[in-house]
Amino acid sequence: MSEGSAASAAEKRRLEALSEFRYRLRNFLRFSEDAAREEGITVLHYQLLLHTQGFAGRDWATVTEIAERLQAQVHGVVALISRCEEAGLVQRKPGRADRRQTEVHLLPKGRRKLQKLAGQHLGQLSALAEAVRLAQAIAGPAEAGGTPASEAAEAS
Repeated sequence: MSEGSAASAAEKRRLEALSEFRYRLRNFLRFSEDAAREEGITVLHYQLLLHTQGFAGRDWATVTEIAERLQAQVHGVVALISRCEEAGLVQRKPGRADRRQTEVHLLPKGRRKLQKLAGQHLGQLSALAEAVRLAQAIAGPAEAGGTPASEAAEAS
């Protein structure tokens, strides 16, 4: 096999792995959208509920933290929080340490929906994790930011 065709074959494998990863990621996102809809909320509502619980040592998040996690503008997140408040899922409270901040806390209804949906999502994560492992193994250390999965398995 010539050097050019070996490189071409390696590039093809990388593209196949990337395609598989994107496919599994889209499957996961579609599952998430459908599961949230079945619970009567949007996927953004679910993500907001999840991110209120995403910080160690506390059961709330600030509006700014949620905006960062959602990769959204603060004013859009404020509107999302308002819709979640109207649905009885969350409650805003003034910041304890900094009164300029607003804390977003789950209400019991929001906690129940989050627990149910998070449990459903756990089963879907294994397929996504496998796609990540495949992509990392094919990409190698330079592209993946670490050691390929096959080398990591041999090292342990």
